[in-house]
Order: sequence, then C-alpha cells, then structure tokens
Amino acid sequence: MGATLHNRRPGARPAIAVTSGEPAGIGPEIAIRAAWAMRAEVNCVLLGDAAFLAMTAGYIDPAIRLSALSLQAVRNGGMPHFGPDRISVIDVPLSAHVVPGQLDKDNGRAVLATLDAAIEGVRAGWFEAVATAPLQKSTINDAGVKFSGHTEYFAERTGTAQVVMMLAGQPCAPADSPPLRVALATTHLPLRDVAAALTREGLATTLDIVAHDLRTKFGIAAPRILVAGLNPHAGENGYLGREDIEVVGPAVEAARARGIDARGPYPADTLFQHKYLKDADCVLAMYHDQGLPVLKYATFGRGVNITLGLPLIRTSVDHGTALDLAGKGLGLAEHGSMEEAIATALRMANAVHAAGK
Repeated sequence: MGATLHNRRPGARPAIAVTSGEPAGIGPEIAIRAAWAMRAEVNCVLLGDAAFLAMTAGYIDPAIRLSALSLQAVRNGGMPHFGPDRISVIDVPLSAHVVPGQLDKDNGRAVLATLDAAIEGVRAGWFEAVATAPLQKSTINDAGVKFSGHTEYFAERTGTAQVVMMLAGQPCAPADSPPLRVALATTHLPLRDVAAALTREGLATTLDIVAHDLRTKFGIAAPRILVAGLNPHAGENGYLGREDIEVVGPAVEAARARGIDARGPYPADTLFQHKYLKDADCVLAMYHDQGLPVLKYATFGRGVNITLGLPLIRTSVDHGTALDLAGKGLGLAEHGSMEEAIATALRMANAVHAAGK
C-alpha cells in the first residue's frame, strides 16, 4: 500500500502528472488553468493532445506557454524540467476533432492512454503523483473498452486488490475547522445492495488502508477515524437493523485491537458536527450518499477525490465533465477543485518525500 518514492532533485519543484480528461468537457480548460496557477510550486506536466491543449491555452490566455514532448522522447531521455514560465505537455494524440460538449467514442482510447502514461511516469520516476481531470465513462465504454471509473482502473493497472475512495476539503465554516476527510466503505452501489456488501473483513481492510495512508501519505502519526453507522441512529440497538451490531461495531473493535484509533459506529445524522470533527482525521461513511453530500456542501466546489491504497498518489476533482458548460464556451468553468487536487497531491508527495529521507 506504500507510495512509490520519487528521487526528487534538490531544489526542484515536484513533478505531478495532470491528465486532461474528456476533451469535449471542461477537463482541458480546468487542467490548464490549474496547472498555470500552480506553476510556481509544482512542475505540472499535462497529459493530452498537445495541439488541442495549445489551442485551448491560447484562447484562455495568450501568456500561457506550453512545451510539447513526445512520450517516446521522454521514455528515451527522461522528463525535462522547465522553469515556471512554461508547462510541459506529453502529447497523447486524439483520433477525432473535438467539438466542445459533444462526445466522440473515437477519442475514448486516447483518454485512457493518458492514464496509462501517468501510471508509467510514476513508475519510471518522472512524476511524484497524478491529478486527474474528469473523464466520461460512456465514451471509453463506447470505444470498446470496459471501464467503470478512474478508481477501478488505477487499481487494476497497479495490481491493487482493494482501494478506498476518500474525498477531502477545507470547510468554509467554522473558521477553525480542520480539513474534512470522508472515506467510503462502499462506492457506486444501488442503495439496496449496500448492506449485503458490508462485511467485517471488508471493513477491516478498509480501516487498515485508511489508517495506513493517513500516516504515510498525509503525515498524520496517529490518525483518529470516526465510523458512521449504516442504519438510522446506528441501528437503535437493533430495532432499526442489526448490521451496526453484527458487522460495523465488531469491525471497529477489531481495528482498535490492531492499534488503529477507530471509534463508532455513530449515528450519521449527528456525526458531522464541528464538536466531533474537530478532533478527527477522517470519517468512514458506509455508502456514497451518506458522507459525500455533507462534504460537498461544506467545501463548496473545492473538494478533492483521493484514491487510498494505491502504490502511488492519485487525486482528482469532485465533479464531472460538465459537457453542457463546455458546450457554451471557455471561461465558464471553475477550476478550484482541479487546483486543490494538484495542491493536495503536492502535500501528499511532500509527506512521502519527508518520510523517505
């Protein structure tokens, strides 16, 4: 579960791969804007069609400078490190002309190729982390590749048996709020399937992954994890379901016996209060819509999606491709979540680097 340790050159800005996502959506615009905004702190390397990204950058701001590199040239000679006056682009050519707002399955495999290049780059030591712009699952599936999402693809390509989705962000209020992190015991499941998907063994592995990555990738020496119950009022002593007594509670107790500071299960409707969260490092929610609406409301569009359990650092935005917005033209999309995804990847890379010194 440990992250790959990158040999950072003394004084160099950390290099982070930024995949540009679905070309017909807002991904290319927000990736360019965020990379340019972060250029003084991070050597962001865009992965996508170099010509299309250069054209997009020119419309956004003529001052943005991009330098195109071929993937083969980087394989042969390594990743060049330009100064903060320009952004490197590893060219992953598209197959079809891009019409903003209109999906084209002919570009599906190229989008997937940016993820492959990012994973290859981390393994080769070109990058310390990956931040991904949103992609469209249907385009890749329509291209003939079975694809269920970024998270699952990174797990498969790295040979990781189980990963954990965690979203994080800085609440806007109260002013002294710590970062809010919400991990999920289950992800994209119909609500009727959630209870059957929860097992003591699965929750044990999830808690192990969350605790491990909070220590190694966030630099939290002794993370405290609050666990939400599955049922209303955490089951009301069995009157509203026995899963919290028979599955969730024993998994928490077993985690504590392994030295993990996990507590719960707590009723989810009262858990997300400042008086509880101020001393917590993460909340483990049982299903997608139990924890994520709270986080997305509290962080107001600057949330970050983080995949825990991988042998690399991967962050992403907390929103989709916004095809309708992209179809209206450039300049309408907010790039705050993409910028925060890069900043979070940077903080995580710094934590791994500091631990490996």
